Amino acid sequence: QVQLVESGGGLVQAGGSLRLSCAASGRTFSRYAMGWFRQAPGKEREFVAAINWSGARLDYADSVKGRFTISRDNAKNTVYLQMNSLKPEDTAVYYCAAGTPYSDSPVNYDYWGQGTQVTVSS
Repeated sequence: QVQLVESGGGLVQAGGSLRLSCAASGRTFSRYAMGWFRQAPGKEREFVAAINWSGARLDYADSVKGRFTISRDNAKNTVYLQMNSLKPEDTAVYYCAAGTPYSDSPVNYDYWGQGTQVTVSS
């Protein structure tokens, strides 16, 4: 069992930056691939970024490549999402998730956080 708690969301102007954190409970954190997903009002949940258990494999949605960076610290049971050059279209609730195997599909993730709101003003 893994429990996930996101933090770091907020309101930022376009072009600004935010760093999301996701703290995991349990001693098995390092076994899981971790993903970030987001959901805007009226839209389906979409993939943002994923990182495998060791951090050696990373993937990003085309819409965030070059602007967002996913990382993890297994010693701290935490995964991060650094978001730079934010755009109004990045506005959404951001969720972190843990699962196996490594995937960009939400159906492969077993554990989810409660989400953190990111709002980017124009």
